[in-house]
Amino acid sequence: MGRDDDETVGGSGSMCDVIRTPRLILALGTAAALTLAACGDDSTASDGTGAGGDTPAAADGCAAADGSATKVTAFAAAPPTCIDEAKTYVATIETNNGTLHVELRDDIAPNTVNSFVNLARYHYFDGTTCHRAIRNFVVQCGDPTATGSGGPGYEFADELDKIEPYQIGSVAMANAGPNTNGSQFFIITGDDGASLPPNYTLFGQVIADDLGVVTTLDGLANTADGPPLQPIDIVKVSIDEK
Repeated sequence: MGRDDDETVGGSGSMCDVIRTPRLILALGTAAALTLAACGDDSTASDGTGAGGDTPAAADGCAAADGSATKVTAFAAAPPTCIDEAKTYVATIETNNGTLHVELRDDIAPNTVNSFVNLARYHYFDGTTCHRAIRNFVVQCGDPTATGSGGPGYEFADELDKIEPYQIGSVAMANAGPNTNGSQFFIITGDDGASLPPNYTLFGQVIADDLGVVTTLDGLANTADGPPLQPIDIVKVSIDEK
């Protein structure tokens, strides 16, 4: 679905109007018909700065691997290659409801992992709120505006050729249709999420020891489409490179 159209997925009328938060709307229906769509990215103002006035990172710049970069929430372009294909990457996502260690899959989604790692090293995700959580389905995060419409100011292509089946604890990209990935991602928290069609780039998996935290997050989720019943906040995302 494009930014300004009224195309729907599994229903009638504009999906952006269904819950009035225009980023990644759930098409209502049976578990087999659960589909994710999205509408527009409004995070970058006309002057090129983010909603909070942050200066965009240089188009050819990678954040320091030691985490010393200053926080940036708007970017002029997607990053160059910032990860080392000879290394492996683990993201530690500290939330107010527990910590998730996510093994990042640069073997199946290198561009996605590259973007996520660079955003995390720029502290893009730190202090953000997961704006959407649906019971037995997903928790959706990665929007600094917490409106469902935010993004880093750039988009990049899907990586689906090597995709593997989703499972509980899978981490994948939310999108606004084919090849519109930005910063929003979701963590699959239940069987309904695991049955999604393979249209969302899979780029990580929560380690087995932390699946209890995934269950905790699912317990805070809404039984309908909407925000969690209690806040799910990302305190910090850090990257371990090995």
